[in-house]
Amino acid sequence: MKLKFKHQKFQEDAAKAVCDVFAGQPYKMLDYQVETRKKDGQTSYERFTGFRNHPVVPQLTDEIVLRHIQNIQRAQQIKPSEALEGKYNLTIEMETGVGKTYTYIKTIFELNKRYGWCKFIIVVPSVAIREGVHKSLEIMKEHFASDYSTPLSYFIYDSKQLGELNAFVTDSRIHVMIINSQKFNATNKDARRIYMKLDDFGGSCPIDVIAQMNPILIIDEPQSVEGVKTKEGLKRFNPLFTLRYSATHRELYNLVYRLDAMEAYNLKLVKRIAVKGISISGTTATEGFVYLEGLNLYPDKNPTANIGFEVKRTKAVNQVVRALKVNDDLYAKSNRLEEYRNDYVITDINGVENSVTFRNGIKLYAGDVTGSVNETQLRRIQIRETILSHIKKEQELFEKDIKVLSLFFIDEVAKYRQYNPDGKGEYAEIFEQEYTDIIKHLDLSLFNQPE
Repeated sequence: MKLKFKHQKFQEDAAKAVCDVFAGQPYKMLDYQVETRKKDGQTSYERFTGFRNHPVVPQLTDEIVLRHIQNIQRAQQIKPSEALEGKYNLTIEMETGVGKTYTYIKTIFELNKRYGWCKFIIVVPSVAIREGVHKSLEIMKEHFASDYSTPLSYFIYDSKQLGELNAFVTDSRIHVMIINSQKFNATNKDARRIYMKLDDFGGSCPIDVIAQMNPILIIDEPQSVEGVKTKEGLKRFNPLFTLRYSATHRELYNLVYRLDAMEAYNLKLVKRIAVKGISISGTTATEGFVYLEGLNLYPDKNPTANIGFEVKRTKAVNQVVRALKVNDDLYAKSNRLEEYRNDYVITDINGVENSVTFRNGIKLYAGDVTGSVNETQLRRIQIRETILSHIKKEQELFEKDIKVLSLFFIDEVAKYRQYNPDGKGEYAEIFEQEYTDIIKHLDLSLFNQPE
């Protein structure tokens, strides 16, 4: 599956606003020395063939940086800051669903292009958001590679696997480390490890090695991250500066870009929110699982119904969705599963009612599911419905430059991602199966019909 991204001016403007704060900073990368300690307690210095972020040059005084910020704010009709509210602490306010993650990834590339800065840390409030950011970097990598010549590497910080951190320290390419705040502000052993002297770094603490690079911090949803303890922990990273992205900031430090709900609506980036539900009717263990996804209505032929049911294969029973017509028998279609022996023959497909009736008297409306329904089947239906709705909305709104955002709310990250060679959890497997099946059997003619 390959996603395509559009260039949008507001994302470019947000990235430019951040870069313009440091106008006058030369393009420069700096090699550095990492302090290591020998076992006898002596200190030695070893020169790595790596790079760290070059400091802001002395010519860019606090007064000049503040003046840049104020000019940016006036141009956007934002109340000018009276002082540097936390040195180089910049706020970007963006409405949910407009592409916040895309925007700060683009900002990373622009800061590197203009000033040579290459070390970035994205701080997130939870494991779920961490996984989402990691996935975004994965799927956007090719897109940004077509815009920028500099490659980007990224990884999730893991105190037990510090090989990636070593590359982060020594490489001259753009490197992004993703870390959730619990990794450095909790009291458990795993969190404390970032402050422990480890042989992996010649007796130095990971946090101290990172701090030598003056990384640029990007805080995703700071209102959920920046408690008193976390703020103190963030200082240990010795950031060159900090970028804070959210739609609902608790504190606005040096606000340099704003795209609130009204502006997002006026730009047709956000239209409305729709919630789609699934109705369960008549669930008994003796009935076969049947789900009515919806009807296909045609001007020149009889309607069909997209029906979900189970099919007996050689080694397993699989759930499928197929377009069926009047007189189709689920018992035959399922390769003679006993659950469908009881007259699951379609007798009527009603386009007015958006319903299907079977010979056994069961009547389903679009979105209904009946029979023996387990948790996995229900989640599969919900995932499939979301994919279908998303594709349909994309078709309706693409030419209007309106972005469609579809969300899944899951009970735990492990059901989507597993830390194994495959990396896929149960929901990820279902998503890919259903997406592939939908694309394979999609009747494109239906998308060209007027509402």
